[in-house]
Amino acid sequence: MLQKRWRTGFAGMPPAPSLRSWLTEPDSLTARCQRQAQHFRVRLLASAQGLALAEDGTGQWTRVRDVVLECDGIPVIFAHTSLSTVKRGRLARWLAGLGSRSLGSLLFAHPGFRRGPIEYCRLRPGDPLYRYAARHATLPSQVWARRSRHRLGGLEVLVTEVFLPSITNIGHNEDGYYSIKE
Repeated sequence: MLQKRWRTGFAGMPPAPSLRSWLTEPDSLTARCQRQAQHFRVRLLASAQGLALAEDGTGQWTRVRDVVLECDGIPVIFAHTSLSTVKRGRLARWLAGLGSRSLGSLLFAHPGFRRGPIEYCRLRPGDPLYRYAARHATLPSQVWARRSRHRLGGLEVLVTEVFLPSITNIGHNEDGYYSIKE
């Protein structure tokens, strides 16, 4: 079953230290990207209702939002968000109205959100999330991903982030600013 591959630690071969720091980032990845790039943007790929992926752990209808986080014009993270549409409420309205704004700016700014444990998984070409991410970047034979559930009252949003290979190329340039290394 796909769900069992997600773990709260790094099973098997651990990621490289430069990637591990991104995977274990306890705060907003958006905020970290904004600090480490001269130009940051959220590129909205999809925002609609649909059937949840098996990776999301449900077979029900959800609101799905897919985005790519870009640092200095280079895709670094593919993010897939799903929210059950069984219960309707302000979280569903917020998610539907985000557009190209960062979900992290909502999740980490609103005091009512509670984040669950971060789980990790290595994705391969047969995984649906790998295939989605591969539409937007050239990927090696496996990539690391993480996911966590954010709760607001009785509602829960599942956020899954796939780390594209270019994420480890973010660093200081000669002017002292962060940028993508060539």
